Amino acid sequence: MRPSISVPPDFGAFLRNGRVVVAACLVALTLLAWLYLAQLAEAMRAMSAGNDSAYMWLMPMGRWGPAEFALCFAMWAIMMIAMMVPSAAPMLFVFQALDSSRRSGGSARLRFAAFFLGYVVVWTAFSLVAAAVQWQLHAAAVVSDMMMSSSRVFDGLILLCAGIYQFMPAKSRCLSKCRTPLGFLMSEWREGTTGAWLMGLRHGMFCVGCCWGLMALLFVGGVMNMAWIAALTLLVMAEKLLQIGPWVARAAGGILIAWGVATLLV
Repeated sequence: MRPSISVPPDFGAFLRNGRVVVAACLVALTLLAWLYLAQLAEAMRAMSAGNDSAYMWLMPMGRWGPAEFALCFAMWAIMMIAMMVPSAAPMLFVFQALDSSRRSGGSARLRFAAFFLGYVVVWTAFSLVAAAVQWQLHAAAVVSDMMMSSSRVFDGLILLCAGIYQFMPAKSRCLSKCRTPLGFLMSEWREGTTGAWLMGLRHGMFCVGCCWGLMALLFVGGVMNMAWIAALTLLVMAEKLLQIGPWVARAAGGILIAWGVATLLV
């Protein structure tokens, strides 16, 4: 059984120390990811208008092969960074502060990088699965070259599944872990760089467990629909960061269920 850790009395000071550097890095990474997505969306609009685009090579086109799958995988991986890093920032801040306060030796920067990379690796694995699913949906003509669903039944089922999952115990448990950074770290703490990596993996798994249903909605609104991507990002942030986050999750679930039923019946 892992021993629990205590919060030092000067934890507030450590929380402030290094926050600016961490915040600047996270903001820069997030902005770069959003700029990449905006470029893809612009290329998609150019293609839909029948215009040539110098950026078409960034996205999968026509019949898929290994190259198209790799482009799709890269798109999903960067999109997950753009969508998930903002809501993961509180956990990263608290980890950096708590790790620094312990003065356990070694490189604090290396441990922070290990924690963050562990988190990113889990979402990268999710992106690999999402790209494989999109490949199959594209082959079955359920998702078009514009990365939009072409099946009302598919849309309705995704909406229903995502909505129902919002009320399930697994969603509530994973969301509670994401909403309490200090509680998560105190119960999951492991020493050293390897321990930081494992904690990052654990946090990433809870985060995927919380948000996979919402990410599946990208197939409904359009994988490259920037307004839809932004709306889902804000919903994830509201669930994790607002005091009424659990109620936001349930309200979203109710709306998704009603939307799914209406889509299947119309």
